[in-house]
Amino acid sequence: MTLYHGSLEIVELPQILEANRPLDFGTGFYTTTSLQQARRWVRLRMEQNNASVGYINQYEYTPQKGLHTRLFRSANEAWVDFVHANRTVQDYNHHYDIVTGPVANDNVYLSFNLYESGIISKRELIRRLKTYKLVDQLLFHTERSLETLKFTGNKEVKL
Repeated sequence: MTLYHGSLEIVELPQILEANRPLDFGTGFYTTTSLQQARRWVRLRMEQNNASVGYINQYEYTPQKGLHTRLFRSANEAWVDFVHANRTVQDYNHHYDIVTGPVANDNVYLSFNLYESGIISKRELIRRLKTYKLVDQLLFHTERSLETLKFTGNKEVKL
């Protein structure tokens, strides 16, 4: 399976780095099967950092037996609970090597913020999420999980 990672750098050797903010699935190395989503991620980083060039790094992912994985097929109640815990519970840490599921994009974050503020219910949040076309993300959460990735190249992105 081909995966992409948008970055300001060429990342031949992925690493688990601490994030400077809460992320959907926690700390780790984020990828996607969507070239368009990786392009959006790298362009956002370029704009935030006033950078003129970025890279879409490409990897071949080969599943390995023995890794503890979590797959969310949709933005369902379990996904909401997991993302909510990662975003709001201080020092929350899960035990999965790899987590796969939908990306909470800007529209989703708006609805998620309404839920977290108590303005809408979880049921209403999930109803709203079903109207969005969500792309996937794959989080590699442990060093062992990174062994399943092989760097196969990159594409330069310019603003």
